[in-house]
Amino acid sequence: MSSVPYESPWANDELRMFRATVRQFIQKEFVPHQARWREQQRPDVEAWTKAGGTGMLLPDLPEAYGGGGGTFAHAAVVLEELAHAGVHFGSGIQSIVAHYILAYGSEEQKCRWLPLMARGDVVAAIAMSEPGAGSDLRGIQTTARRDGEHYVINGSKTFITNGAHAGLVCLAVKTD
Repeated sequence: MSSVPYESPWANDELRMFRATVRQFIQKEFVPHQARWREQQRPDVEAWTKAGGTGMLLPDLPEAYGGGGGTFAHAAVVLEELAHAGVHFGSGIQSIVAHYILAYGSEEQKCRWLPLMARGDVVAAIAMSEPGAGSDLRGIQTTARRDGEHYVINGSKTFITNGAHAGLVCLAVKTD
């Protein structure tokens, strides 16, 4: 087996510099804490704001909403470096929720939540899995019923990644 390091064909000088910054941050701020994070089953809350300060939480989100203004390649670099270091951090879920908001949220929701998420001031979670259904969306039973300006939620969720720190939860429900 070759020991030649792999470099993606989309790599350029800017992405190489970004990768070096992300790698250095992960080695300094995340790797030393992995044993404790595994034991407590979540990263420290402060890790989110530190990651947000480097621009590595939502690097592919538009700058207008607090993101890094980069591309999917920037997000891939972050995930590659986390995996390379063996770090378990819920930034993938943060990104998924942010992109749901970017694609389907109102302008008010985008302006309210995305900058907070990009800075790490708010951690996002996805509540999808249910007892008896797992993550099979066809089997979920939780409902949302409109009641005036609000929804009434009825059901149960389990295994909510980032749930321990979440300030924003994307909830999978049935509406009819």
